[in-house]
Amino acid sequence: MTAHFDLIVIGGGIMGCASAIRAAQHGMRVAMIERASIGGGASGVNAGTLSLQIKRVKLMPYALAGHRIWEEAGEQVGFAKTGGLTLAFTDVEAEQLRERMTAKREAGAPIHFLSQAEVREKAPNLCERVKLASWCAEDGYANSSLTGTYYRAALREAGVTIIEGADAPLLARAKGGFQARIADEEVHGTRILLACGAGLEPAMAMFGVHIPVRVRVNSVSVTERAPRLVDPVIGHVTGLLTLKQKGNGTVLIGGGWQGRIDERTGASEVDPETIIPNLQLAQFVLPALARLRVVRCWTGFEVNVADFYPLAGPLPGVEGAYVLGCVRGGYTIGPYIGRLMGDLIAGREPEMPLFDPARLLAAAVQ
Repeated sequence: MTAHFDLIVIGGGIMGCASAIRAAQHGMRVAMIERASIGGGASGVNAGTLSLQIKRVKLMPYALAGHRIWEEAGEQVGFAKTGGLTLAFTDVEAEQLRERMTAKREAGAPIHFLSQAEVREKAPNLCERVKLASWCAEDGYANSSLTGTYYRAALREAGVTIIEGADAPLLARAKGGFQARIADEEVHGTRILLACGAGLEPAMAMFGVHIPVRVRVNSVSVTERAPRLVDPVIGHVTGLLTLKQKGNGTVLIGGGWQGRIDERTGASEVDPETIIPNLQLAQFVLPALARLRVVRCWTGFEVNVADFYPLAGPLPGVEGAYVLGCVRGGYTIGPYIGRLMGDLIAGREPEMPLFDPARLLAAAVQ
């Protein structure tokens, strides 16, 4: 059996879904192929933090636009605007915080610096040793576990054909475009978009393009429910802590601490040697956490390339093929950069520039 489409999207995370929806809105016939379930990978297991304070300066315009998309989705994605604090506890950290947040403010993020007294007013249960804090009223979070439900409904509304449970499809060029073989079924597309996260490197290699992609295994922990301890999203200037208390009273703790990958199966798992210092830092910042039990820890993949900027544009040397991924802060930025990619594939001019993957091949030659 062979089905024909204008575009095949490989990967059902936020960025793949946003691209597919946008292309379909432009009149393209689109098929979405996902190895497991829509939003079931990194897009659905991250901590859901929507903080402008942890975005790179060059990516700030994309983060601001992505944040607005999440806010428009509202209750459908569990959006909450709580404001956010980033903390410094030493003179060195305070100088780092002032330098970094000033640059981000100049890039458009509504960030302000607070005195110790102002920090205590916004979050009285925090550690009293705060030297300096930055505040962004736009910061907050969404419920990443709702990602799949939200995007599946949006894909269907846009008329996108969804194919789930398609583990390791074989991708190849074909007459008039591309094909994806899944068991006994063939899906044919005039164009193809690779948006498959941790699977990007082998997917690109199927078309003879070799761009190294680093896979990180970020860990997240959640506590039992507790009375209200903190309202804002909390971060540390080092980036080694994100902390938020959800509406149900649980506290989510992350910060990019790494889990482990089973080299044999490719599965990820929690590493106690990194979970423990993450929890210790969280307890230092919010001492009341000492009274709570951690009920669950889990991991999710994050990917990046050598320069830590996105892969977003045509797949070099393969006409009609595109790649999208490796976006730091992809949960916030993903909905918007996916829209830009959908515009590009449909022949429209994106309203903001994308990030040509060919730059990495050029760098490798040099």
